[in-house]
Amino acid sequence: MTTLPPEPSWTTPDTPLTPAHHAVEMEDLPRLRELLDAGADVDDPNAQGMTLLHHAVDVEGDGALQGNRPAHVDVTAFLLLRGANPEAKDDGGATPLDLAREYGHWLAVELLMAWQARRPD
Repeated sequence: MTTLPPEPSWTTPDTPLTPAHHAVEMEDLPRLRELLDAGADVDDPNAQGMTLLHHAVDVEGDGALQGNRPAHVDVTAFLLLRGANPEAKDDGGATPLDLAREYGHWLAVELLMAWQARRPD
């Protein structure tokens, strides 16, 4: 069994983010890959029940809105490839697709819809 790499120095008892959620927040794909390879749960929920995939859609959508720049789906796509559940619901009952629609994050909407259409029943 592989052990997870040590938590970065930013982690404190008051920090609500797991190392994997922090990697998503920072859009740090190398760190996220390292954590998932070491056994981090790809569907790890945060305190609001948001999985890493929810969080990725949130970060990418919010970043595009606040930065007035085109949206991207790097982290979202990576998490889907790693087996993240696109139908997971957060504590409010929203899926990552619901969140993408709420943000107007059309690229994530297209990706998530295409991903779900390809999944076997």
